[in-house]
Amino acid sequence: MNNKRIWLSLAHMGGKEQEFIKDAFDTNWIVPMGPNVDGFERDLESFLKSDSHVAALSAGTAALHLGLILLGVGVGDEVICQSFTFAASANPIIYLGAKPVFVDSEPDTWNICPNQLERAIIDRILKGKKPKAIIVVHLYGMPAKMNEILTIAAKYEIAVLEDAAEALGAQYEGRMCGTFGDLGVLSFNGNKIITTSGGGALVCKSKEMAEKARFLATQARDDAPHYQHSQIGYNYRMSNVVAAIGRGQMLVLQDRVEKRRSNFAYYKSMLSPVNGIDVHQEPGMQFFSNYWLTTILIKSDLLGGIDREKIRISLEGKNIETRPLWKPMHLQPVFSGLPYYGDGVCDSLFKQGLCLPSGSGLEVGDLKRVVDEIQRTINL
Repeated sequence: MNNKRIWLSLAHMGGKEQEFIKDAFDTNWIVPMGPNVDGFERDLESFLKSDSHVAALSAGTAALHLGLILLGVGVGDEVICQSFTFAASANPIIYLGAKPVFVDSEPDTWNICPNQLERAIIDRILKGKKPKAIIVVHLYGMPAKMNEILTIAAKYEIAVLEDAAEALGAQYEGRMCGTFGDLGVLSFNGNKIITTSGGGALVCKSKEMAEKARFLATQARDDAPHYQHSQIGYNYRMSNVVAAIGRGQMLVLQDRVEKRRSNFAYYKSMLSPVNGIDVHQEPGMQFFSNYWLTTILIKSDLLGGIDREKIRISLEGKNIETRPLWKPMHLQPVFSGLPYYGDGVCDSLFKQGLCLPSGSGLEVGDLKRVVDEIQRTINL
């Protein structure tokens, strides 16, 4: 009986990474700068297009933190943040002494709801606290409704920080996610669509902004023959060795997107006919998801009371890793009592949703094992 572990989303090497790493060692570029960092930034800029300027950093969280700093967020400010996301989207707001204001999702993309967003902005302004920025997330690689969101942001003159950590290669109306906001954020954590083992990037609209990000990320060292600092900096620059992995990964990025979409297509074909399982999919032609993770909703009332947890536990018993959808930030103990604007959409998604194994290294037999176990569980 095949009982090998099926993981949710493992790193998947392309074969060329070690050549770039070897070059870094051969040339002794084992520091947080160097030709691989420069090359990786150029590779990302070429992939993203839209005249983007990229600063490679140590993590997506670092990119979010620097992004907020560059947008002028400080102590006492309020920042609107999508509630349905990973904690890393919201934590940097707290780093800066600002306050998150959480906003619910809409049911089409599961991303920030434009109606609730505008409601939150109006109410915060009435309370005398106009938000300083909006953090929108492309959850699980599904693009948010950027036209509506950007229209609202422009109406109230509020900057947008676009969290595309899960959405490299996803597109909205033919444009790459991460290039819509005033600033964009990418992540190359070990479970992402491509990886540098750990790392991230800040996507900027100007060369000057990217240079400012790099300056802050290297301890804000002034241009002087001695170590001099006129402002607070951070140790956030990407290593040349880590960037070497990224350069190799960029060679297979398009293949990784296609494979994740192929995984989704398989799950959709096998599970969509099941009454009680909804496979989350693009809501229209303008959306192109990278399907970083394929996600489903379990309707227990249509499955004889079988819920998300029963299926998750059953799959774990067969050595198959799955994960509930993100627990919304407004339900997290650490953010208890902070403002929230919504009507329960992301609460419901959290209760019903499950992320399925979606790694680009999975084979059809692995996907079949997942589907077979789900079907076995709901047919008990």
